Amino acid sequence: MSVGLLAVVDDILSAALKASAKSAGVVIDDAAVTPQYVQGITPARELPVVGKIALGSIANKFVVIIPIALLLTQFAPWILPWLLIIGGAFLCFEGAEKVLEWFGVGHHGDEHGEDRNENKLVWGAIRTDLILSTEIMLISLSNLPDDLDFWMRLAALVVIALLMTGVVYGAVALLVKLDDIGLRMVRSDEKRVRHTGTRIVRSMPAVFRVISIIGTVAMLWVGGHLVVVNLGEVGFHPPADLLHAVEHALAPLGGVIVWIVDTAISAVAGLLVGLVIVGVVMLIRRLTGRGSTLPSVGEDPDLARASGH
Repeated sequence: MSVGLLAVVDDILSAALKASAKSAGVVIDDAAVTPQYVQGITPARELPVVGKIALGSIANKFVVIIPIALLLTQFAPWILPWLLIIGGAFLCFEGAEKVLEWFGVGHHGDEHGEDRNENKLVWGAIRTDLILSTEIMLISLSNLPDDLDFWMRLAALVVIALLMTGVVYGAVALLVKLDDIGLRMVRSDEKRVRHTGTRIVRSMPAVFRVISIIGTVAMLWVGGHLVVVNLGEVGFHPPADLLHAVEHALAPLGGVIVWIVDTAISAVAGLLVGLVIVGVVMLIRRLTGRGSTLPSVGEDPDLARASGH
């Protein structure tokens, strides 16, 4: 009996780890997005706020995402590719907006800076997490073995939910406290420790910039791949066929080269899809009188105050 139970647990853990590996890009993005919600609050409240967001993420997964995903896959599995296309398109849109902002197009200012009310920050972060967690869980669900029964599938999703939440918010907690760790090291009596602490503090702005870039590329890569692959699942095969043809042609060069090219093509596809969606959104905003972009910091006094100008 115990041997059989251990075998079941091993199957569940193995399936969960393999499936969750496919969602690595969204996990990186989630970890890159979340730290912005604790910027500007007092250091003493940073970890409690991260903890509240993590609990909200658990609630998102267990109360909303997993039940709905399992119901749909049990009774309407044909919906899953469409949901992945919609989610992928959203990631492409978000990624393309960030790329445009790098070039000074569609500047949004600090949309969290106007009100640093902790509860509003937490709820805003939880809403963002709902989208990203949905992507993580749907990608993982789509990569679980078909031969798993309902309960093993549920158990695997529970493991994935706990694992991904721990990874994302553990990384976020470490990131937001690294500067505090560096400052404590600066006060050390040891010269070497002080130098290390100074390097940590000075490097944090660059670290967050790099994380932001990685998160944007991850969004475009994951979003583009989701759109391309799942368009093939619903009957539109040319993009997926092209991707598979490139992978097949490069196979003799090794798995690393195939992965790099696959990622690059998916990211480019994601950027193109995202730019199309951004164009449509800007057109709708213009037609409805909202304008194509939000006011710049210099034009909006509230945004100027939020930015410290």
